[in-house]
Amino acid sequence: MLSIVVLELTIIYNRHSTTDFIYTEEGNTMFRVSQRDEIFFDYFVATAENACKAAELLEELMNNYVNVQDKVKAIEETEHEGDKQVHKILQQLNRSFITPIDREDINLIAKELDNITDSIESTAHRFSMFNVQSIPEDAKKLAKLITISTKEVKDLMVELKNMKKSKKISEKIIEINRLENEADDIFRAAVTKLFLIEKDCFEVIKWKEIYDFLENALDVCEDVANIVEGVVMKHA
Repeated sequence: MLSIVVLELTIIYNRHSTTDFIYTEEGNTMFRVSQRDEIFFDYFVATAENACKAAELLEELMNNYVNVQDKVKAIEETEHEGDKQVHKILQQLNRSFITPIDREDINLIAKELDNITDSIESTAHRFSMFNVQSIPEDAKKLAKLITISTKEVKDLMVELKNMKKSKKISEKIIEINRLENEADDIFRAAVTKLFLIEKDCFEVIKWKEIYDFLENALDVCEDVANIVEGVVMKHA
């Protein structure tokens, strides 16, 4: 008869390496597990930095409204770079046996960070699509808040690396939520003003949609903060 021997698997972490190995109790290496420590967090930071760049380009477009097509093209290229960053994250996720946080949370954070840049690009395209001639102050205020909020998101990603020791994560989450609330106030006031004052129905249609996209970019920043808050609670 063949006797079946069940070998207990233990994960041994070598603190002098960023690579994990799984061993049998006899000491033989069974298989190698992909690097897991900081690579996802580094990718998060890089993706958030790309969103910051897109936000800065959008604010520059709206504050200095010349060479619109060239500036929209630059934002579009930044969005493509964001897509590449997300692909890196998902490829690393597929190769990783062990991850520092839940796989679904890695996927969610990556997708929402990319959605920030997507919203910014969608906003920028509407300036050329709608043949916008000038930018109202309320729109510029929202663009400024997007720039500030993306920087807070980037700082949040930096802090996420050390979430168990960080004293700034909750502060960053609260600030991102505050910025989104401030944006809501500006958005409502701008849309109210639009329907009260603007007589050209085409201008109303144009700017209602642009305001929606600007506000959505800030909503997605808040979505990232809320996901991170949930991750921190899981690992508290």
